[in-house]
Amino acid sequence: MSKSVLNRCLILLLTLILAGCGDQVELHRGLSENDANEVIAALGGYHIEAEKRLDKTGVTILLDKKDIDRAVNILSAAGLPRQARTNLGEVFQKSGVISTPLEERARYIYALSQEVESTLTQIDGVLVARVHVVLPERIAPGEPIQPASAAVFIKYRPELEPDSIEPRIRRMVASSIPGLAGKSDKDLAIVFVPAEPYIDHIPMISLGPFQFTPQEMAQLQWVVTLLILSVIGALGWLIGKPWWIQHQEQKKSTPPQGV
Repeated sequence: MSKSVLNRCLILLLTLILAGCGDQVELHRGLSENDANEVIAALGGYHIEAEKRLDKTGVTILLDKKDIDRAVNILSAAGLPRQARTNLGEVFQKSGVISTPLEERARYIYALSQEVESTLTQIDGVLVARVHVVLPERIAPGEPIQPASAAVFIKYRPELEPDSIEPRIRRMVASSIPGLAGKSDKDLAIVFVPAEPYIDHIPMISLGPFQFTPQEMAQLQWVVTLLILSVIGALGWLIGKPWWIQHQEQKKSTPPQGV
């Protein structure tokens, strides 16, 4: 009988634990393994647990439904997941369609911008990089050629120092775009914008070396309370069982009154 009571307590405890776990929802899908790891690491810094699931489209990120709003804001401030970019080889891969010179030029400008953006995002502290390119072009026959120019937008983290990195970015971009090498600064504009840091307003509760959100702490209290009650009930039954058996035996051995 005591084993049955313990089993029931265990089932009740597991039921409460499972009930405390929220429904999981998809945060992002089709990510690369590296992007998924960056997302999970960023969320882990704010005590948000996320899981990876591999499917045909790539890696899908799953997390608790109650954390979805915080996760979106955290990743937005961190510039994650990183924007997928194409390279020159992918843009100009062979196809059966013959492109016009104008289409070929547009594709080349787009691919060139993507290549430079991809390089800029490899710099530590750069969250977002956008590059707009204008290649040398003659608008009409007999008119002078319009010079090449470029505009670069960079959103950065506090650890990046724009004044120290700008000369190197300027040299790199000027060397990557035809017609910009040796040009004046007016032909290459670089704009740095600091990213707004995400401020997490959810208080954390410390319990020894561990930290919990209020929701996690409430779930933990319920689990601990139920566990204590289960242990007390089991101990009470074990202690009272001999008395109960003795009481039943006495009832059987005592003849009914009036016989």
